[in-house]
Order: sequence, then C-alpha cells, then structure tokens
Amino acid sequence: MEQEGSSSVGVVIRDSNGQVVAALCLPLQSYFSAELSEVFALEQGVLFAQELQLPRIIVESDALTVIQAVNDKATGSIFGHLIQGIHQVCESFESCHFKPSLQSKSSIQSNIIANGGEHLMKISLGTPAVEVLGIAYTGSDLTWTQCEPCEKCYKQNLPLFDPQQSSTYGNVPYNSSPCKALNTASCGTDKNTCQYGYSYGDQSFTNGDLGVETLTIGSTTSHQVTLPNIVFGCGHNNDGTFGEAGSGIIGLGGGPLSLVSQLNNSIGGKFSYCLVPIENSNVTSKINFGSNGLVSGNGVVSTPLVAKDPSTFYYLTLEGISVGNKRFAYKASSKAVASNEGNIVIDSDTTLTSLPPEFHEDLVSAVEKAIDAERVSDPRGVLSLCFRSRDEIHIPIITAHFTGADVKLKPINTFARMDDDLVCFTMIPSGSVAIFGNLAQINFLVG
Repeated sequence: MEQEGSSSVGVVIRDSNGQVVAALCLPLQSYFSAELSEVFALEQGVLFAQELQLPRIIVESDALTVIQAVNDKATGSIFGHLIQGIHQVCESFESCHFKPSLQSKSSIQSNIIANGGEHLMKISLGTPAVEVLGIAYTGSDLTWTQCEPCEKCYKQNLPLFDPQQSSTYGNVPYNSSPCKALNTASCGTDKNTCQYGYSYGDQSFTNGDLGVETLTIGSTTSHQVTLPNIVFGCGHNNDGTFGEAGSGIIGLGGGPLSLVSQLNNSIGGKFSYCLVPIENSNVTSKINFGSNGLVSGNGVVSTPLVAKDPSTFYYLTLEGISVGNKRFAYKASSKAVASNEGNIVIDSDTTLTSLPPEFHEDLVSAVEKAIDAERVSDPRGVLSLCFRSRDEIHIPIITAHFTGADVKLKPINTFARMDDDLVCFTMIPSGSVAIFGNLAQINFLVG
C-alpha cells in the first residue's frame, strides 16, 4: 500500500501447511523506495516471528535484490545496518533462512538485440542507473563495460559508464576471491585494488579495474530487478572487433565470475535464450533466468551438459551430423577436439560452427553432392564451401545428432548469403576447440 508521501509494510506468517497464523501491517513515517521498504518488511517479519516465539523460520520475498543482499550479508550496502540487525535477530532461532519467492525466481528477463553479427543484452549499472548493451556471451565469464576515464576505448554509441558518478560502486581488493578467479590480475597502486586483463580468441581485449556495482535488469513484469554487489570489469583500455552499438560483454559462462554464477542462489544456474537472425536489427528476443528459463513443451529435445575444464564453457557431446539421410559419425585426430564426451562447446557469440577437419571434410563432400549449383571459392578466404547463385538454392536437411537430441537445422542455420550471387556453408574446419556457433542456434530456444 502506497500513498503520496507515505508507505507501509506488510508481513504474513504461515505454517508449514501454508495456513495463515498471523499478520502485521505497519505504516512507515515517510515515503521510502520499494527496495528499502522490502528490507523494513523483512526486519519487521523476523521481529514479529521472534515475538511469537517461533523456533524455525523461512523468510520469503519477491524482491530478489533484497533477498540476495541479506544472504550475502551485504552490510556495506545502503541498508547494511538493517541487514546486520536482521541477522542478529536470526541468531535467536533454531534456523533462519531467506529465499526468493517463486515469482521473483522466475522474473528476471532481458531483451536481446541483433546488431551487425552481435547479440546485445540490455542491462543497467550503477546508481543512478546507466544503460549498458553488452554482447550476450556464454563462452566468457567476466561482465564488463567501457568506463571513464578511458585510456583507450573503441567507439560506442551509448555514454561511457563513470564509476565516480555512482553512489554504489566499489573496488574489489586484490586478495579477494573474485580477483583470484581471474586468469590475469595485478595489484593496483591505489588502495590494494584488483586490476584485470581479459582477452578473446579474435584478439579483442579489455583491461581495467574489477569492481562491484548494482546491476539493474528487466523482468517478466513491468518492474525492474536490481541486483547489488555484482562483480564486473570497469574497462579503461579496450579494443577489438566490437561494434559501436555495444558497450561491453555480459559474461554468461559457467565460471565463478559469470552473471549466471553470481545469481546462482536465486536462479539455480538456469537460463534460456533465443537468438534472432543477425540481419533483423529491429527485432528483439528474450533471455530468461531462473524457473522461467526452463525449456519445455512439444518438440523440445534435451542433451546433457558435460562438466570439463575450463568451467567457463558449456560442453555438449556431438555424436554425428546427417546430410539428408546420410549420417556421418563425429571423428577427430587432434586431442583438442577428441571424439569423446563433451567434444563441442555451444557458444552464443561465436558466429560460425567449427568442426574437426576430417569430420568437416566428410560433410563438405556430401553437401556439395546434394546441391545443384556451381561451387566457387570464398573471396574472403574464410568459408570453404560456397556456391554461385542469385536465386535460392535447394539445401538438404542437415541434422546435428547430440547425445539424446537430434536437432534439425534449417538453411538459415547452415548457409549464409555473403553477396548477391554468393551463398556459403557456415561450418568451418578447425583443429582447436569444436564450437556450435550462434548461426546454428538462430530461431531455437536454447536453455
């Protein structure tokens, strides 16, 4: 209940069967933000339970940011003194736990925008919130954005994030666990801070300060979700193949620094996304987290993730690929792409699908035989199988056979028109890690 200039908090206590045993409503003396009101509600809830002499309590709230702050004992936040008091009261119970309600677990959602070969995810950082469009990247952990002061930054359309203008920004110490989770880190000259270095397969890179900040993201409702104390990179020296529309990367990998891992207590490691065709720059899709990110229903197939090092990557087992009715078993001579469990990485940012050379050669031979068009070379020297045609060519059904899941790929997933009269196969040979790229995932709900 909120009126102009005032607000109130409500508490409902239920037994283990869900029956209401007590309720409380308290007016607040002045107007508070929704987030601060939720903290007051939690404080009054545990005090009320203490007054009723309850032995064990589970406290639920649909304010995900508040539950996470309480569980993280974020005493350095703007309502840290209240969190400290809540935990002191909790010590009087045999057990006292805080968890998000089902609604908050399933509510985190953001838009994904296709732009020039990148799929950009919308978030905001800081207080006041500054919009960030970062590449949604399942093959990387660190979330980072370009920051002021900028030693070297690529051109971006959005304003740079300035940590000095945010009331919730903090530096991460060099001897902290987030800093130790980085492959490349150094001690800053200013107050023992953590400085990071991060590079990518295409030689792009970011260097800067590791910080903590409030991250704001959308939801399935009209309300934004604010997440305090999210570790991220404040990049002061960044360059590479980044487009102007984006301002960094959203790390969605499996390592400890990724956004998915930092929200694990709330979302249980669950998320799903749908990538739209890269040429549809005015079309958006969704990425969902938590129980709302579960993929189910008719036509859904499932294959297990395989736990391997490094933990950043999501490994699948590809057993073979069919061209029409002819199936080719996965094979590899290199240890890097060996034909055992977890032989391919699914990646939302890498464009092309890369396969072991000998396996790729079998597919190229079969695809060439199935297509009635003139084979030509790619003038860019990147793709190994191209055809000369201004018209649509008949492309055979190509099926990726994962363990327990057959995925029928449409022409948009396996071929791309490079010029008006040039169509090319978007799977390439590689002797390093095999990757199921984002073109192969377009218009699929992946989770």
